[in-house]
Amino acid sequence: MFLAILGRQPKISLAELESVCGAKNVTPLENNLAQINVKTLNLNRLGGTIKAGKIITEPLLDLLSTLPPGKITLGFSDYSKDAAAKSSSQKALQLKSILRRLGRSVRIVPNNSSAILSSATSHHNQLGEKINHIEVITFQEHTALSIGTQNITSYAKRDQARPARDTFVGMLPPKLAQILINLATGPKTSGRLLDPFCGTGTILQEALLMGYSVYGTDLSEKMIAFSKQNLTWLASRKQGLGNSCFLETGNAIDFKWQKPIDFIASEAYLGQPFSAPPSDIKLKEVQFTTKNILLSFLKNLHPQIAPKTPIVLAIPAWRRPDNTFSHLNIIDDIDKLGYNVHQFQHATPSELLYFRENQVVARQIIVLRKM
Repeated sequence: MFLAILGRQPKISLAELESVCGAKNVTPLENNLAQINVKTLNLNRLGGTIKAGKIITEPLLDLLSTLPPGKITLGFSDYSKDAAAKSSSQKALQLKSILRRLGRSVRIVPNNSSAILSSATSHHNQLGEKINHIEVITFQEHTALSIGTQNITSYAKRDQARPARDTFVGMLPPKLAQILINLATGPKTSGRLLDPFCGTGTILQEALLMGYSVYGTDLSEKMIAFSKQNLTWLASRKQGLGNSCFLETGNAIDFKWQKPIDFIASEAYLGQPFSAPPSDIKLKEVQFTTKNILLSFLKNLHPQIAPKTPIVLAIPAWRRPDNTFSHLNIIDDIDKLGYNVHQFQHATPSELLYFRENQVVARQIIVLRKM
């Protein structure tokens, strides 16, 4: 059993965990946490969980006293409501004092002004990831030992070091790509994933790293060339990836894809970028174009895939001057095309909205199944 510390949009994180672990194994908690009732949890494949710890039932000191020889690096994070930085620091110092009486050398990772260690602090100190690098995570009556933190260093390298990037078409964050893949594949760890709007190949890249074979298509020959460059770059750093990828140039509204297609995950056409909320007239124009492309794609896809094939798409939503978002409102159209919208137990479809502060074009995540 695990404690999961969720990302800044916890409903999306819960949907991802529900998809991978099963709804009955996920229990939402306060303060953007969740309890996960599984035997193992692979944090590296979860884009929406920033930190996790294995819940312990035996006394904490009994576990700490049996650590391998060598210096101990110890951090303490209390996610309980109204937990204070001073209290976390005192608990860490108490543990250090006890361990030193047992003859152990201990370095405390300071909490500074918070009751919890930031994910960056936990990651850079390799807490939960290296022998004798321990983070004690508490929440109410639960105590857990960290199994690690999201590898922000690896994410940055995979995102920023790729040879081919295009800021105009947008840059899909690798973490969001992982979420889309997990929503499509669920607990399945193998199969072939199609991205019909593959762009520079971020989803293909993350799917390859997660063990899937991938199939990417895009209307733009330039984007296919960029995807090839990026995936070749990735294969040069990770052995065994080169033979699992296939790319073609093709328009998603009339293209005939090669089988098999086990899952579909993609960021659909988002329309033009905006630095400020568009006018009502401009918004209607962009909505018409993006909706037409999306529905034409789904109509074309339907006869080419098997029933119950999962389709996960990031589609656009636009921030309005009052900070609400305007959506495409395509649910009725999707139903007429022969798809069901997947209903999550811990998140509603409207809550699956991925955006950053002051970002005008957000991404609404929709999860579909062919009827």
